[in-house]
Amino acid sequence: MPNKFVLDSIFLNTSKGVKMAGKILVVDDEKSMCDFMEIMLSKEGYEVETTVSGSEAIQRTSSSKYDLIIADLMMPEMSGLDLLKKIKKGRPNQDMIVMTAFASVDTAIEAMREGALDYITKPFKVDEIKLVIEKSVSRQKLTEENSRLKQQLKKDFSFSNFIGQSEGIINLKKLAAKVSVTDSTVLIRGESGTGKDLIAKAIHAASERASGPFVTINCAALPETLLESELFGYKKGAFTGAIKDKDGLCKMAHGGTFFLDEVGNTTPAIQVKLLRVLEDKIITPVGDTKPIEVDVRLIAATNADLEEDVKAGRFRSDLFYRLNVIPLYIPALRERPDDLPLLVNHFIKKYCERNKVDPKTLSPGALEVLNKYNWPGNVRELENCIERAVLFSRGDEIVVDDFPTKLVEGTPQTIVSNETPETPTLESIEKAYIYYIMNQTKGKKAKAAKLLGIDNSTLYRKLERYKIQEEEK
Repeated sequence: MPNKFVLDSIFLNTSKGVKMAGKILVVDDEKSMCDFMEIMLSKEGYEVETTVSGSEAIQRTSSSKYDLIIADLMMPEMSGLDLLKKIKKGRPNQDMIVMTAFASVDTAIEAMREGALDYITKPFKVDEIKLVIEKSVSRQKLTEENSRLKQQLKKDFSFSNFIGQSEGIINLKKLAAKVSVTDSTVLIRGESGTGKDLIAKAIHAASERASGPFVTINCAALPETLLESELFGYKKGAFTGAIKDKDGLCKMAHGGTFFLDEVGNTTPAIQVKLLRVLEDKIITPVGDTKPIEVDVRLIAATNADLEEDVKAGRFRSDLFYRLNVIPLYIPALRERPDDLPLLVNHFIKKYCERNKVDPKTLSPGALEVLNKYNWPGNVRELENCIERAVLFSRGDEIVVDDFPTKLVEGTPQTIVSNETPETPTLESIEKAYIYYIMNQTKGKKAKAAKLLGIDNSTLYRKLERYKIQEEEK
């Protein structure tokens, strides 16, 4: 084996640049092999430590963290297999590669059974060992990154991040936390803009499926034909433009959670297929006859009165009862006025930090305006309002003039007066309010949908349902 100076000269001209950084410990009773590995791996961008003693290697691993350990199997003081077993006792997740002569491959295979990541036979080719090491370190980095992202997911979408201390919100978070540890289907009810998607993400992040995918679709945003192919996928040639097979979102959610937002906007044909997913865990792609098994937890959300839709024949009763296993209700913002100051402060801080502006406060007059407003778009509308105010306000205080005119002018606190002879239904209230907004926007549907906090397609369906299109101006 050449000396260290010669090795350094060889690799100085053959190095192809720095690769993924990582810390590696090389353990071999031959000093020349340690020198060879140190020079080779250092030129590849790794931080390398070496030792000829298995005992010293154990001491080092007790105080230092290594992305990878490379150890010779045949060492006099302590075999690589014994070293592997002792290190794994203290660090079960430690990645380790063993080096062995061809004659002792059986021992290397035994090391794999004990938890070694891979083995390298001597003599080896430099390019081959580089590739094995790079894959091993990349795997470790990817594992660490996944772990970090999972922790971040739990932090970003924990129930504590659902702002509110009112009784309704406290009860909601308690029930949602209990539900998350089960695999039961959940139906989240609430008006548009109340945060149904945030609760769904928090349930997923706190569940046993947190390491799996969280896939979501808004059923109101797509027509029936497109929605079906998005949900269940399709086979090549199933329709014009289907030039290759495509997996549906249900399949993509395998092992995780599938969130169906605005499930009340699905057609009876789609509802039948969703029922099959819930009952049999089976989907059939468009244009195919072979069913596919899927392991998904279904969380659905709606702002519609599904009970009324069931009575009217617009929604299947069997699907409703399957979805409504554990119902969660998110109160509208106007139903929890005590939470408004908490939400306002949260959004002011969020958008000041995001836009890198000095912290701002809210004037008493501005807070009074917010308290008087009815918030038809709920928390989503409030967040948009605060973001705008943070950007438009000139000083360190947000004042009334920083709000849009329609908010300052306010909206009626109730659509039906106390003198109304009959108790109004949710449907009649919704119809009245949509009619009011359509008048305010002079029939401009896109603007009305934005004020209502709903999608354009959802507004179109409601206008048709309540037969008020002809009343636009």
